[in-house]
Amino acid sequence: MTTTNYTPTEMMTVTAARALGNQDVCFVGIGMPSAACNLARLTHAPEITLIYESGTIGTKPDVLPLSIGDGELCETAMNTVPVTEMFRYWLQGGKITVGFLGAAQLDKYGNINTTVIGDYDNPKVRLPGGGGAPEIATSCGEIFLVMKQSKRGFVEKIDFVTSLGYGKGGMIVQVMV
Repeated sequence: MTTTNYTPTEMMTVTAARALGNQDVCFVGIGMPSAACNLARLTHAPEITLIYESGTIGTKPDVLPLSIGDGELCETAMNTVPVTEMFRYWLQGGKITVGFLGAAQLDKYGNINTTVIGDYDNPKVRLPGGGGAPEIATSCGEIFLVMKQSKRGFVEKIDFVTSLGYGKGGMIVQVMV
């Protein structure tokens, strides 16, 4: 009898992949979001439409992209459009069912930090920033967020609001752990 030990990241990736279906048009972030979306595409949701910020639509990478500018995305895309069209027509036009993001910090109102840990002018850690995440978080039908599971990530108040959830109040976000 063999026992397999899965990491929390692997388990979260599989769980996130299972939440996606063939009908989804998914705006994909790099890293764990990309791994989850492509796992869904390669297993139970072969008709899912994956869209990356670089303008690739219906991409089907053979290897996980290292960034939104990875040539693998464009080479395997059904179509590539300018980034402005991606945001104006596809994202702001309400054509994306799921936005898939990562985060360093999340508060109970769904506000996301991917910019700095600590004071903005003198941060403990400078993170990659928002990219298109602020627009994705406010324009997609649904947002899936994956992040390292730690007490440092789930905070009462995030250090910097990169992507707005429900601001300082209102609806409290449901977190599946």
